[in-house]
Amino acid sequence: MNKAKTSLAITSAIAAGLFMATANDAVAGPKFKAEKCYGVSKAGKNDCAAGPGTSCAGTSTVDAQGNAWMFVPKGSCERLVGGSLEPTDANLPS
Repeated sequence: MNKAKTSLAITSAIAAGLFMATANDAVAGPKFKAEKCYGVSKAGKNDCAAGPGTSCAGTSTVDAQGNAWMFVPKGSCERLVGGSLEPTDANLPS
């Protein structure tokens, strides 16, 4: 392998490792006691699970999408307008 290919391979491996470390932290949850709260995130600001046609974090397409959740401090979800501990049919994209 020539120098350029070796350098590209090493850089790619490092980038992949950093991406995986970051992705695992996002899925594992925040460093505070949290709960998943559906229906309270802004479009594109959800932490994960935004229903059919989406993959994960940042994929919700409308504000307060009922099947998209974000982490909030434990015990606060149901105090938020539209907050639910379970997915809802509210504001689903058409």
